[in-house]
Amino acid sequence: MSNAKNHRHERHSPEGHSFEGQSPEKKGTERVRAFLSAMEARDLASAERYLAANVVMQFPGTPPMQRLSEVVEWAQTRYRRVSKTFHALDQCDYPSHCAGSVIVVFCHGELTVEWLDGKTSSGVRFIDRFELTDGFITRQDVWNDLALEQAADANA
Repeated sequence: MSNAKNHRHERHSPEGHSFEGQSPEKKGTERVRAFLSAMEARDLASAERYLAANVVMQFPGTPPMQRLSEVVEWAQTRYRRVSKTFHALDQCDYPSHCAGSVIVVFCHGELTVEWLDGKTSSGVRFIDRFELTDGFITRQDVWNDLALEQAADANA
């Protein structure tokens, strides 16, 4: 990330408490955390306020999506509920050749999932990458081990 203008870290313990010394300038991480909290609470109206009109959301094993309703419809075929425990949120600000600037936020940690059959899995690794332009999420890329966990559970 040598072309990054600024790199900021917001580190959290598994219990969600902030580590000492985090940067006070964390608008991107705050917006991402608020978006993900709204999604976890299934408050789609609140979550929608964080998204740009041209947002692209890419999840494992599915074509890119542009509406939260698509994400919800896709997720309903996989699990009942998922929650995230954050280990870290990292923010990088990039200069833009257009109006505004691009903020990239990475978050990683563990998922707890309630599957369609009512069983639960926890400790499932995830990493999300967000791009924000002018304060709105324009892209979300998601990587996780849910498919591996589901396959292991089916073979148990």
